[in-house]
Amino acid sequence: MYPGTWAQRTPEKIALVMAGSGRSLTYAELDERSLRLANHLRQQGLTKGDAVALVSDNTPESYEVYWAALRSGLYVTAVNNHLSTDEMAYIVEDCGAKSLIISARVEAATRLDGGLTDRLAYGGEVAGFADYETALAKAGDAPLPEQPHGEDLLYSSGTTGRPKGIKSPLPAISVEEEGYVYPAIFGPLYGFDQDTVYLSPAPVYHAAPLRFGGVVHALGGTLVMMEKFDAEGFLRAVQQHRVTHTQVVPTMFVRMLKLPEEVRASYDISSLRCVVHAAAPCPVDVKHQMIEWFGPIIEEYYASTEGMGGTMINSTTWLEHPGSVGQPMMGTIHIVREDGSEAAPGEVGAIYFEREDREFVYHNAPEKTKEAFHPEHASWTTVGDLGYVDEDGFLFLTDRKAFMIISGGVNIYPQEVEDLFSLHPKVTDVAIFGVSDEEMGERVVAFVQPAQGVETGPELAAELTAYARERIAHYKVPREFHFRDELPRTPTGKMVKGKLKAAYEESVAAR
Repeated sequence: MYPGTWAQRTPEKIALVMAGSGRSLTYAELDERSLRLANHLRQQGLTKGDAVALVSDNTPESYEVYWAALRSGLYVTAVNNHLSTDEMAYIVEDCGAKSLIISARVEAATRLDGGLTDRLAYGGEVAGFADYETALAKAGDAPLPEQPHGEDLLYSSGTTGRPKGIKSPLPAISVEEEGYVYPAIFGPLYGFDQDTVYLSPAPVYHAAPLRFGGVVHALGGTLVMMEKFDAEGFLRAVQQHRVTHTQVVPTMFVRMLKLPEEVRASYDISSLRCVVHAAAPCPVDVKHQMIEWFGPIIEEYYASTEGMGGTMINSTTWLEHPGSVGQPMMGTIHIVREDGSEAAPGEVGAIYFEREDREFVYHNAPEKTKEAFHPEHASWTTVGDLGYVDEDGFLFLTDRKAFMIISGGVNIYPQEVEDLFSLHPKVTDVAIFGVSDEEMGERVVAFVQPAQGVETGPELAAELTAYARERIAHYKVPREFHFRDELPRTPTGKMVKGKLKAAYEESVAAR
């Protein structure tokens, strides 16, 4: 199932509309333009299994590229548009792209070279790149001789190291057939169908927004894409387009909850039937408040771009198990101790998923692939998250293994402390991590982005310290508070703690 299916049945139906500009594509237009691009790629010599790289902001063209690849048996690599030119170049080269397509509005992308003969740009002229619209016009709209199903080849966020490519085998179906994994799983799970109006507020290069938009098109719904998330703009788009489904990350919940009550109440969100969240743990208080506001329509899943496995939980079940990310929907969960043995219920360890049906490698990274597998169980894999399973089989996340702090021999999970501050009225954002300490091994440090108009300094640090000491064990309370105008999160909500730690270490070395 793909846009061509719906171009035949409902050609004038809107397949995609931008929430801000109102630019749109009907199914007939999306089908024709992705077909023309597919013809262009064939004429450039790309064949089944080759890769096309995309560097784009949130635009309709991004899904023309996506569907051109998926109807041609190609891999599509959507590249983070916030990376530097060198970081982009690494991914474009590593994925083996034979074609590079960029938005002229992504300045770092306009400086990409890479020696590729096929380079297209849309949204403006770019030196060294051919014009996208001209290429589509020249390619023509002749039907493709065959349409083997393509796949995405996406890269991890790189919050704890260099991004890693996740390459799966191509599906053994044509694009016209049913059975592609994402529509097959998430369509029935969340009720996606032809009547779905799905709001996507996150960057299209990230796995979940890209794939869920594809699910909407595979099943004949309408995708509403925000150019960039802002809390009130999200509510406005829900009201204007009568949105039925959306997917967000927890930081978006926090931003919406911090809107003035009169602003929140001024928008009609009654059309919403399903609000999915994922990508990062959600503070318990935040989710409680969102369920009270939106109703019991909030669904959560825990998974990864790697597709190793996943869990899910609905609002009703979550209220009975607050803080849980649910029970397995794909794979069997194993919580593993440092020595490789399985942990008891309630005991924190590394989260592994067992799947016999999943072929998985990190592209061009055999050592990273090896590290993801359990040394004694060939079908158990992990992305390095820590958590525990309770007596009823519900999974709870604690943090990434790379972020865990060991202070005085005691494990401290930064996520718990970050959750504590998430709704504090004087805190917009916070990052917690450990730094070296001669006496304790590590000590807890906080970087805080204060709310607008809040005065920073020792008094605010003392206030936050007192707030924490009243609510969590004293050894978990940050020993230092550092205030910044903005903290480095990816647009998908993940904190880039490596940048903060590097800045901290530089400041210590300069003292």
